[in-house]
Amino acid sequence: MLAPVTHILPLTTLRRERLLPVPGRVVVRLDQKVNPVDVIAEAVMGTEHVLYDVARAFGVRPEAADKMMRVSNNETVQRGQVIAQSAGLIPRTFRADRDGRVVAAGGGQVLLEVGGGTVELYAGLPGVVTRIIPERGAEITFIGALLQGVWGNGRVDTGLMLPLLSQPDEVLKPGRLDVSLRGSVLLAGHCGEAAVLQAAAELPVRGLILASMSPALIPLALQMRYPIVVMDGFGRQAMNAVAFKLLATNVKRETTLCAEPYDRHTGTRPEILIPLPAGQSPAPPRDIEAFAPNQRVRLCRAPHLGEAATLLTLLPGLTTMPSGIRVPAAEVKLESGEQIVVPLANLEILG
Repeated sequence: MLAPVTHILPLTTLRRERLLPVPGRVVVRLDQKVNPVDVIAEAVMGTEHVLYDVARAFGVRPEAADKMMRVSNNETVQRGQVIAQSAGLIPRTFRADRDGRVVAAGGGQVLLEVGGGTVELYAGLPGVVTRIIPERGAEITFIGALLQGVWGNGRVDTGLMLPLLSQPDEVLKPGRLDVSLRGSVLLAGHCGEAAVLQAAAELPVRGLILASMSPALIPLALQMRYPIVVMDGFGRQAMNAVAFKLLATNVKRETTLCAEPYDRHTGTRPEILIPLPAGQSPAPPRDIEAFAPNQRVRLCRAPHLGEAATLLTLLPGLTTMPSGIRVPAAEVKLESGEQIVVPLANLEILG
């Protein structure tokens, strides 16, 4: 059975395409090193659309109007420029009344995008530009540690990671935040108080990595200008042992938080990226794997929600659970040493 994978990798190669929503200008070069907040491409993007009905203006069928058009998709036009022109001894012209960009031309109509300003595309991760995508962006390659969380507030930043916990189940209190932490990424446990997020903003910090967070703090966390990545969930939960060990061994390193919201459709997840030296490019992460013995897994349902475990055995056929439902299942060993049977649908691979 195939399983979803949450990446918690000490060393991997990550390649990401970063693309503008519309054609524009790429401002980086091949092999250039970039930081997450570096601009790699820019484009002029309108905020309003104007529809010109050429066929109606000329009193002809759409197919005939298409032959009269003098502009094409993505072309930039100036006010007064000819959009369409009829044939004959006394040709009629149809002109643009505003500056803009042609979004679509056809079917007897021209859609013009007008107004707006410059849209900047940020790198979003630290790495090297390994491919230029003309007019749209670039591919960026990152080598280092990769950890994916379950929730992010949509911000991106980089800083030195400093620890504010010695155990994965500690609670972060406002009194732990002082001026010595200014400009750093903080590694912490559970956050249950609004005062913690506000104190971090006042320092300010460059980011906050949390094991878990009170769900009541989500609206406030979304307003914070620094990135917040929640590793394991909401309510009071300890950080899973695999992530805690990897983060704890990389404290005082430059760390990037790309706190993109989790989107199952696009595959984006909040991520923690720690650049590390490597003699050769390590293997890239795999998004789907098959369950197998000795894998590190995480439980996705109560009463062991968020706990890491080792998969011992895949049980043959279907197993009858206490609820009476028969499902594919596996025997796993929790960090405490307890062995339990869990439906495969309630597991995800950590790797």
